[in-house]
Amino acid sequence: MPSRNIDSNLAGVTTAEEAACHHCGEPCGNANIYIDDKAFCCEGCKTVFEILDDNGMCRYYEIDDNAAFSLKGKKQAEYAYLDDPDVREKLIDFSDGQQARATFYLPQIHCASCIWLLENLYKLSPGVIASTVNFVKKEIYITFAEQETTLRQVVELLDSIGYAPAINLGTLDDSQKPIVDRSFYYKIGVAGFAFGNIMLLSFPEYLGLDKTLEGDFYRLFGYLNILLALPLVFYSGRDYLQSAWMGLKQRTLNIDVPISLGILTLFGRSVFEILTHTGAGYLDSLAGLVFFLLAGKWFQQRTYHTISFERDYKSYFPIAAHRKGEDGQLQSVTLDKLEPGDNITVKHGELIPADSILLKGEAEIDYSFVTGESEPIHRSTGEKIYAGGRQTGGSIELSLTRRVSQSYLTQLWNDEAFTKKQDSRTSELADRVGKVFTVVILLIAFATLAYWLPRSTSTAINAFTAVLIIACPCAVALAVPFIFGNGLRILSRHRFFLKNTAIIEAISNVQAVVFDKTGTLTQRERSSIHFHGEPLDAHEKQMIKAILEPSGHPISQQLATYLQQDEPPTDDCIYQLKEWEEQTGRGVQGEICQRHIKVGSPAFMDKGVADAEGVYVQVNGEIRGYFVLENNFRDGIWKVADYYAQSSELHLLSGDNDREKAMLAPAFKDKGAMHFRQSPQDKLRFVKKLQSSKKRVMMLGDGLNDAGALQQSNAGIVVAENTNNFTPACDAILDAKAFSLLPRFTDFAKRSIRLVYYAYGFAFIYNVIGLSFAVQGTLSPIVAAILMPLSSISIVLFGMLASNVLARRMGL
Repeated sequence: MPSRNIDSNLAGVTTAEEAACHHCGEPCGNANIYIDDKAFCCEGCKTVFEILDDNGMCRYYEIDDNAAFSLKGKKQAEYAYLDDPDVREKLIDFSDGQQARATFYLPQIHCASCIWLLENLYKLSPGVIASTVNFVKKEIYITFAEQETTLRQVVELLDSIGYAPAINLGTLDDSQKPIVDRSFYYKIGVAGFAFGNIMLLSFPEYLGLDKTLEGDFYRLFGYLNILLALPLVFYSGRDYLQSAWMGLKQRTLNIDVPISLGILTLFGRSVFEILTHTGAGYLDSLAGLVFFLLAGKWFQQRTYHTISFERDYKSYFPIAAHRKGEDGQLQSVTLDKLEPGDNITVKHGELIPADSILLKGEAEIDYSFVTGESEPIHRSTGEKIYAGGRQTGGSIELSLTRRVSQSYLTQLWNDEAFTKKQDSRTSELADRVGKVFTVVILLIAFATLAYWLPRSTSTAINAFTAVLIIACPCAVALAVPFIFGNGLRILSRHRFFLKNTAIIEAISNVQAVVFDKTGTLTQRERSSIHFHGEPLDAHEKQMIKAILEPSGHPISQQLATYLQQDEPPTDDCIYQLKEWEEQTGRGVQGEICQRHIKVGSPAFMDKGVADAEGVYVQVNGEIRGYFVLENNFRDGIWKVADYYAQSSELHLLSGDNDREKAMLAPAFKDKGAMHFRQSPQDKLRFVKKLQSSKKRVMMLGDGLNDAGALQQSNAGIVVAENTNNFTPACDAILDAKAFSLLPRFTDFAKRSIRLVYYAYGFAFIYNVIGLSFAVQGTLSPIVAAILMPLSSISIVLFGMLASNVLARRMGL
């Protein structure tokens, strides 16, 4: 452990006035704060170093020399208010009494060192279980053990290392977040100010005034231009320089290397010419370069924010919740219609859409969607239930305390635990181009410099800088996020919600399509139901209905609705369930009115039942009869099947018997492609078998008995019909009303991929033409500085406009 009290006057130690702070790099002045030979500008920087050093985390300084920022004059904020239970409830995303999860906005995040440090918080505090950084949104998601640390201590830890969260209790429910960090606006403001004034001070040069008569003004204006260029380069252009330096330290050549080289070349050459009075330099070109680069970056971030904002806050998953109306009856409503104070019923297997209070029932909540732990947590009446959990017991009634956060649910859905490794041809091409692009550009730039230097120094500098600046692989990097990102937005408007951009390629490149039957190809509302056996009296119907209602399975819901018809509303107190259980793919059972009732498949009954059709009812061990459902298939099923049959194998997997096999045969052509009496495990094994023969599989199911198959498939799509059947195992959610549009959605995805390749072609042509002019010395650096961000902006505009036009032409 290094000594913490070292005399600043020790011989051989650099004086404080000369030293730079070991943590942030700023001058130390008269601080006289040392640890060994390391000087610090303030106690804050010293404290952060001690924390990192004590925990063996000084690699933070190796990743990026300029990662840290000064804490001089900064007082640690008072966070006592975070101990207030009401405040804590507003900030916590999830808590089960053992661990909690919270999200914070950290505007200070700016580089790889920030990410490395923040994702290693567990080394600084044993109470931190995990921390994940979203660099684009500048957010951190922290999971911590409540027995070892508190929310206040977590925030104080972040503050102590210089990442104080931006907490504004008045806007916690506000979906708007800053598009870019405020410091970015300062940088573009400084660049614009410098650009305008440098251009103004360069007018004598533009007008060709006599330098011999106005020599003093020329020199004065040159010196003023240098002063203006210093903050331009080292403040406004700092992100590019830092990124390039970090890449070089990691032995990689990123796109910021040639940009930074161009900036430093223009700056160095200009300072040399002005100080030696051999020329006016190129500071106007330099100022234009930095300003237009930042302007292009702002436009990209603004556009991307528009896309992500609509997806995260305006387009809701096409799943429904069961809201209790004023008359006490349940109404199926979409998530965006739910408000704090609404009472909802959550059935077995359904997702908790928003934070709420348990009003009725015994909750057994599986929070694996949030924490990764699948062991159900018991909650009693009056306790809080957090969004993202799944009810594994019977029906429960909840009172919402927050609105549904689509952004939060999407964040959970995209967790690494539920993300499949997808092969992306477009992304692979972009990666390959990115790896060789910078090397090729540097070779061309230095070859151009070597060619022109013996002939004309001025032309050599101009050509060298123009090559470095004009070349831009940004079109390759921007095509996928903007074209595919806008595609996600368009599809979500039509109730087809994809998990991320990789799914666009996944649904466009499949060799086998597998359909579940019940709830996927069949419609709940239009099915006809008949009971075979001794007629049921009103009391029996209500008991059976009470057994079926907690289940979220489509057949259970159809039967419950059928049994409710022509029957007056009953007092829920009479029909109290006990020991309710659902066995996936088999049926439901429970105790009610001193009777043990089972409803399900023949194999689920206690006594042997001949393999027959229908859903059987057993009361106290005696078979009472069975229901037969005459399914009505979804509109467009034949068109959808015919579309996919043209390029893929078609398969049907159903847990039902084969009574409807002949009816479905025309859609599936070959009767051998239909498989009945399939358990959830059988469905999973079937998908694996197809994949073992090198086929890419798309699975369409209801998300209830086929979650394993959906997870295993290359593209798993849940078809939702007024149900809360969301599962993180799926890759997309399709509103049942849009089922007939699935071929159109797939065509749109395929054509979106084509647009990406068009963008790549544009990038290639742009770079070839730009470089051909640059190497000849006919392209000035300032024109190159304008064209470079314009190429990126043009790709963004192309991606947005082309995908919008494509969607309109396809009727989307």
